[in-house]
Parts: sequence; structure tokens; C-alpha cells
Amino acid sequence: MKLNLTSIALALVLPTAVFAQDSITSSTGNYPNPYTSGSATVSPFTQESKRFNDWAVSAGAGVPLMQSSDLTSIKSYGAGKNLFGWSAYLSVDKAITHAFGLKLQYDKGESRQGFVNTKDHVASPSGDGARTQYDALSIIGDVNFSNLLRRIDNKSPFRWALHGYAGAGTLAYRAYRQDAGPVYNQSLVTEVKPFKFGSLFGQAGAGLKYRATKSLDLEARGMYVVTGDDAFDGARTNTINDNVSDNLINITLGATLNLGRHESHLFWHDPLQEIYYKLDVLADKNQDVEVCKKGDADNDGVCDDWDRQLNTPLGARVDGAGVALDADLDGVIDLYDKCVTVPGPVENNGCPWDLKSTVSDETRTLEGIEFDFDSDRILPSNTPILNNAVNYINSSEGSYYVIGGADARGTNAYNQKLSERRANNVKNYLIKNGVNSGKLDAIGRGETNLKYPECDPATKCPEWKNRANRRVYFEAK
Repeated sequence: MKLNLTSIALALVLPTAVFAQDSITSSTGNYPNPYTSGSATVSPFTQESKRFNDWAVSAGAGVPLMQSSDLTSIKSYGAGKNLFGWSAYLSVDKAITHAFGLKLQYDKGESRQGFVNTKDHVASPSGDGARTQYDALSIIGDVNFSNLLRRIDNKSPFRWALHGYAGAGTLAYRAYRQDAGPVYNQSLVTEVKPFKFGSLFGQAGAGLKYRATKSLDLEARGMYVVTGDDAFDGARTNTINDNVSDNLINITLGATLNLGRHESHLFWHDPLQEIYYKLDVLADKNQDVEVCKKGDADNDGVCDDWDRQLNTPLGARVDGAGVALDADLDGVIDLYDKCVTVPGPVENNGCPWDLKSTVSDETRTLEGIEFDFDSDRILPSNTPILNNAVNYINSSEGSYYVIGGADARGTNAYNQKLSERRANNVKNYLIKNGVNSGKLDAIGRGETNLKYPECDPATKCPEWKNRANRRVYFEAK
């Protein structure tokens, strides 16, 4: 005879920003009517379903100015010349979200610094001069501050955007120096190859972008480059200052070509407003702003063009894609969930079953003692359930099997051992807290008795179902 102790779910509150759902199920107005990430009508994000372009190519040119170094490009220490070199960059850009992206960027340039322009081939009796030819390859993070900090009530045409950049990579260079003297002299003094430990460098800065057309952005950018090398400027080491890194400021003007077949790029999309503008002509300031081309049928604040759940129940909170929120991922949306922060079954309005009301002398099973992936550690959220099990087992006359399970990831042999460890950990916990050891036997069943058998393989199911399969439950002997 089996003993079912409860059907109590566990889990702490999971941030909805991390576990956004993709269901497009429509509400009928009846309850229960849950929207869950385990719905059979999931609409996954694919290349075909994308609504924005998220790839681009950028290029630009400018002037590198050596500073924080022994020889500088701008006149300092009361002597020297203002010397200007050249720089250029080319990058492939990927927008991860509307506020963050990555760049794979190649930089090339030549800085000039010191007391004489080494390109003039003129002697320098008063001081040294140098030039540095460099090539750099780096990965750069791109934060779109205008999207990140944009106000909902900002009705601007959204043609300007402030971006922040930071990244690191490998730097190769050749530094040429011309020593002071009555005759022209110049020689290669330092050469560093790329992809060496000593060639690592970092750069950070900001750029102001202007949306010229739907496919073309113009940008003014300033970057601070930290070379990590005191020989980069070509000067004699530590002749003027004691900095261990010769750094430069790179000021550039450039353009970004947005790639793709969609009308808009993800970096120019503001999900807080869902405001659409014609991309070739700015809207007349005296005209009303067209908020949604296709309307907002369910009045959830997300335009139908972007809404992935077109019939959200009235009053339900939604994420940026218009999907009703389910904070505890128990299958009941927050609007209908009577226990928003604690998972529970649909039949009980999203609340856990009360332990005492479900335990009887008939066959019952303790469910809800779940485990993290590839872990046999008893979670703090399990202890109230286990403490109730201690009281029930101590008050009963029978003895029980403590049965461990696993989800369908991994090999059968590994899951068998993992389920045995889970069962033994629960058994030891119960004994430590007062249960007679003679009443308990631990058994591991691996993945042979899944709570959700359809989750084999595990990729067929959402994470909350796979987590429910990683459980320990009880059966009467």
C-alpha cells in the first residue's frame, strides 16, 4: 500500500526577467486558463519570427592622440609639437537585446608623438620624436544607454542614441624613435607581435549615434585605449613620467550599416513605448504620434505587431512580448494565482495543497521535494515539507521507502547513482530529525519513474517539468 503525503510545490521566487515566457495561448475568459512556458502552443524565437534586424557592420576613421605617456601627441611640459596621426576601425556588430550588444572590432592606425614629426625626415636638435604603427583586434560590449534609461513619456523621434563601449583584445605594434641630434636619425625600437600575453589591451569610451536612414547610422566616438605597455610610445623608458602604460585617446567619425530585411534595427526599438515612426521622414511635430499600426486588441500595453499573446486577460501583468506573467512558474498566471510567490497546482488556484487535508490512511505520495540540476543537496525550501513528513511518519505505524528520482538528462547509470544519493540524503535528514531509522529504506529509481513521462528526452519539456522529475517521494512498504 502506498502513502501519498502531499502535493506541495517548492521554490523561492524566481525573477520573471530571467524566466520570460513565450506562450501565445489565447484566453477564453474562463478559469483555470493558465499560460505557461510548458504550453503546447509555444512560439519559439527563430530567424523567421524575428521582427528586428540585429546584425550590423561599422567602419570609421579618426585621430589617435597619445597621452599618459613619456612622449605625447599634444604639446606638453612647455615643449614639443601638436602631432596628429590617423586611425581606422572596422567591426561586425550583434545586438543581443535592445540595450546591449557585442562588437568584433579591428583597429589600425599610426600615432605620432614627441618633439618632432618623424614623417618629415627632419633632424630634431631639441628633443626626441616617435611614431607607433598598431593593429588591434578586440571584443567590445555595447550598452545602448538611450534605450536603457529612456522614459516612457519621451515622445522624441528617437533619432539620437548614446552608446557606451568597453572591451579587451590583442594589440600588435611597431614603435619608431628619432633621437635628438644635429642629423636626421630614425630606427625601429620596439615591436610586439599579436596574440601574446604581453599584447593584451583594453579600451572603453562612448559614442553618439544619429539615425540617418533605416539602414544607416552616423556616429562620433571617443575611446580611451590602455595599452599596458610602457614602450608603446617609442620613448626611452620612464624618461618623463612613471606610468607603466602608455595610453591614447582615439577620436573617430564613423557609420553603421544595419543588415537585414526588417524595417527597424533592435537598437532603435524602445519596448517601453512601442512607438513607430516612418524611417525616411520625421513625423510632423503637429501630428499625433501613431502608437500602434495594428492596434492593441487586448489593451495590455503591447502593440499587436509585437504581441505574442493577443488575448491576454484584462488586468493581467505582461512582459515585453505581451505574455501574461507567472512569477512562480506553476502554470497559473499571476492574475489568477492566489499564491503568486509559491508554486502550486492549477486545481488549487496556484497554491500548495495543505498537508494535513491531503494525508489519510490511504495510499499517498509525497511530491514536491525537488532538487537542482545534477545536485543531491536538500534545499532550504524543502525543510518545511520534510519536517511535516517527520511528524507524520513518527505518528504512523508503518514503514516507508524513500525513493529518489532524476530527470532524463545524462546516462541511465549516472542518473541511478544520483537518485540514490538524493534518497539517502533525505533519509538521513529524517533520521537526524527524529524518525526511527528502522522505518525507512532508501531506493533510487533513476529516470525510470518520471512524474512527467513525456519529458524523455528532457528537451521536450520546460525546466519546471524537468525540475519536478528531480524529486524524492515516499511509498509505504
